[in-house]
Amino acid sequence: MQNFKYPTAEKLKKNTEISLLFEKGKWRTCGNLRIIILKNKPGLPIESGKFGVSVSKRYFKRAVHRNRLKRLLRECYRLNKNLFREAFGEKTLAMLFWVSSEMPQKYQDVEAEFIKLCEAQKK
Repeated sequence: MQNFKYPTAEKLKKNTEISLLFEKGKWRTCGNLRIIILKNKPGLPIESGKFGVSVSKRYFKRAVHRNRLKRLLRECYRLNKNLFREAFGEKTLAMLFWVSSEMPQKYQDVEAEFIKLCEAQKK
């Protein structure tokens, strides 16, 4: 049985982890999605995988639209967590961004972009 949960322990919330991610992380882009990842290496304090989502106020002025997009991105991660871990690893800090001003019409559009991003990382 697959684990479709997104518990608090997996959420990227600490400012120290986020700043470490921006300082030492690597960027990947595929379509309208951009991700910054930091894999566990000696000397880095990463105990478990954590994932966060961000949508820019620059592209979406209304909080309603930003929140909807963040819900879609989190749901996409939650349902495709195994694919994400295969592509990026178990002990990884990651933050996902939507980098387009166009609002996706449906969840399947976001999921297709996310799967493309994970598949591109595997290669």
